[in-house]
Amino acid sequence: MTRLTATARDGEAPAEPQQTHTRLTPARPRRRSTMRPTNRQLDATRTAATAQAPRVRIAFITTIADTQWHFLRGQNRYLAARGFEIHAIAAPGPMLARLARRDGVHVHPVPMTRSIHPLHDLIALWRLWRVLRQVQPHLVHVSTPKAALIGSIAAALARTPARILLLRGLPFEGATGIRRLLLRSADRIAARLCHRTLCVSSSLREVACRERIISDQKSAVPGSGMSNGVDTVRLDPHVIRAADLGFDPQNTARFRAPVIGFVGRLARDKGLDVLVAAFDLVRAQYSDAKLLLVGGWDESDPPPAELRARLQRDPSVRLTGEVDDPAPWLKAMTVFVFPSRREGFPNAPMEAAAMALPVVAAGVTGVRNAVVSGVTGQLVPPDDPTAMAAAVCDYLRNPDLRRRHGHAARERVVREFQPQRVWLAMLEEYTTLLRQRGGPLPHASPADRWRAA
Repeated sequence: MTRLTATARDGEAPAEPQQTHTRLTPARPRRRSTMRPTNRQLDATRTAATAQAPRVRIAFITTIADTQWHFLRGQNRYLAARGFEIHAIAAPGPMLARLARRDGVHVHPVPMTRSIHPLHDLIALWRLWRVLRQVQPHLVHVSTPKAALIGSIAAALARTPARILLLRGLPFEGATGIRRLLLRSADRIAARLCHRTLCVSSSLREVACRERIISDQKSAVPGSGMSNGVDTVRLDPHVIRAADLGFDPQNTARFRAPVIGFVGRLARDKGLDVLVAAFDLVRAQYSDAKLLLVGGWDESDPPPAELRARLQRDPSVRLTGEVDDPAPWLKAMTVFVFPSRREGFPNAPMEAAAMALPVVAAGVTGVRNAVVSGVTGQLVPPDDPTAMAAAVCDYLRNPDLRRRHGHAARERVVREFQPQRVWLAMLEEYTTLLRQRGGPLPHASPADRWRAA
């Protein structure tokens, strides 16, 4: 290598260049890293890919925004990070505005009601069709009975390329006569108009196929079931502090008195009458037992007025009303009881399981997938308060069994029902259908590929 060390002065010859020698060493070959990317690297890769890829427009249609608020928590952000432009369509109300602020989605209020009103339903159908023609989504996702029916019709009329029905339950179960026929026909029409039906549990899919609501070829259960999973970080029994139940502290100090708990709508189809009858039988053996009911009264399916009045005046019963977070109340429970008469895949028993509570439940559709009888809880015949009380007393007599089943319940939720696992299963269903229907495809993030591996 040549380096000039001086410049020529006026009238002088330029200096001779000096030679310097640099020792060259061969470059070592770079080793290929086998370490997984960091979260910062994953985020950067995902952001760059999202900016380059075309957005996939997806429209979620439900009767009320509360459904999307609860069952798309976290999932909307997950999909947006993978190239989706999300549109929420539901009846107008403050919850729709809250959904827009929380998840950054586009909202479209369309008045809809749960009950059957032919004229109002036709107007809602026309409004849905107008919104879909304006948005032009690549994929429409419909759920809940009324929105599934008119939403699937509107999407078919608007020629939406890909249409998915999410079956959360079968409303015709428990219905009779003309009402059963109408509800069954509504589910069948919605399924026929959609290209794919996703069921939230395997038992729900079995019944729907047997009743010829859906076909085996056009339906599936994403992952292990559910539609949004269970947040086991938020529902951690080692972190959550129990709520103050407000009972006599001499009887409930350190929760020595057994607390039988329920979370959900206080409604007839939730089996509230069975729960109260079972509690009476438990109280005959454990006089200090308490009943904790977390949830609001469902005026569309109210329990008998005398039952409601009795619960409100019973000093051994605690009625919380609607709550934003059930975790502190779950922490206060000894055993969780779920006597519902029909479900798709209930969230409440799974949240109780995440809080390491054993669950005693009626063995109906959907619930059979939430409880592994003899492992995470006990399933009993529906509408049988005697069997339900006997199962509860088994846990009260045997604390070791209660702890063992509660521990197994949380382990199962952590293993199979983490939100990211459910979201990835839903993303794969969306991607498969979009590919079949010739639509734009979302992109999988590096984190998705690591989880799949």
